[in-house]
Amino acid sequence: MKTADLPGTTPGLESRQAGDTRTQATDRDAIHSFRVNVPEEDLTDLRRRLNATRWPEKETVTDSSQGVQLATIQKLARYWADDYDWRKVEARLNALPQFMTEIDGVDIHFLHVRSKHEDALPVVITHGWPGSVIEQLKIIDPLVNPTEHGGTAADAFHVVIPSMPGYGFSGKPTSTGWDPPRIARAWTTLMKRLGYTHYVAQGGDWGALVTEQMGVQAAPELLGIHTNMPSAVPAEIAQGLATHTPPPGLAPDEKRAFERLDFFFTHGLSYAQQMANHPQTLYGIADSPVGLAAWMIDHDLKSYELIARVFDGQREGLTRDDVLDNITITWLTNTAISEARLYRENRLPFFAPMGVQIPIAVTAFPDELYQAPRSWVERAYPHLIHYNKVEKGGHFAAWEQPKILVEELRVGLRSLRGANP
Repeated sequence: MKTADLPGTTPGLESRQAGDTRTQATDRDAIHSFRVNVPEEDLTDLRRRLNATRWPEKETVTDSSQGVQLATIQKLARYWADDYDWRKVEARLNALPQFMTEIDGVDIHFLHVRSKHEDALPVVITHGWPGSVIEQLKIIDPLVNPTEHGGTAADAFHVVIPSMPGYGFSGKPTSTGWDPPRIARAWTTLMKRLGYTHYVAQGGDWGALVTEQMGVQAAPELLGIHTNMPSAVPAEIAQGLATHTPPPGLAPDEKRAFERLDFFFTHGLSYAQQMANHPQTLYGIADSPVGLAAWMIDHDLKSYELIARVFDGQREGLTRDDVLDNITITWLTNTAISEARLYRENRLPFFAPMGVQIPIAVTAFPDELYQAPRSWVERAYPHLIHYNKVEKGGHFAAWEQPKILVEELRVGLRSLRGANP
């Protein structure tokens, strides 16, 4: 199996911030090369806005119970305005093969990095919110070049990482309907367009929902999937969450998972509710970089604690540049609102089993929104091929703990190699 030649290649395409350059394809199946080249005036404007921020007073509590703390966001803003260099991540992106193709009326940006190893397994990896393809940059080379990262040639992957519609350098949908099932169908189209006759899929956050929907749709070329945020909450647990009452007889790991879910649905879901109800109202995060940054880092308590420690000078999984790379791509592409609309489009309940019947591998990270117990996972997925409860990591696994996630992909999907349909 080999990748189809890329027809109609047009070098030098720039980001949509550079004059809203779009793919000019006469053939809608054409794939065009893509480069990021943000105008310097956009970066100057970003720094001007950061320095002109009108700050509110400090929170009236000593913890983060009222949201992102003033001291944390001011440290972030100072570093962003004075020391952060977007050109570094732009160079990292442009060092990788990037492409654009139109699928279902929307331009889809994607990274496509092929391994030198002949029998590499193709994988399509989907990011989440608040995120972008930047979240997955750390796992690309270990997946593509395993012999340079503690693996063997038999562990190699060809890697495809698309930007979801409305995110990053992909186009923004101009009508409703772009929900996770539709994105899943688009990724199937993309993998066929690239010429892959068999492949696997991986995702976390929204990427987990998209990936599981690929599993539900079960294209014949899809051998199996991996998720680090499984939709595996049993019905009786969901009923108990509605009344904050755990069902009797829960095992210790099930009780811990219930408590984490109960906390998240009670105290951690406000951002999702706002975007699901009135995403268009969030003009402030499209106009203020500090507003956008605060909105994006207030995803869940464990992730916020990790990010806040980073800006206090601690190094634990992420760097200040990691955090700001991910925020800056949203700012420069002006996609804050189009990203938020995915919450409005979605009709799938969070964490409820979807009926995946194909092979699936699951990695349960301790600081995920909930660490899925094996008992729940086994009930949700009749064709479970791998389950592992790892010792470290949270919601943004590829970003925070890339070595662990890479090893989980190698081990979890190993049984599918050579299982070509």
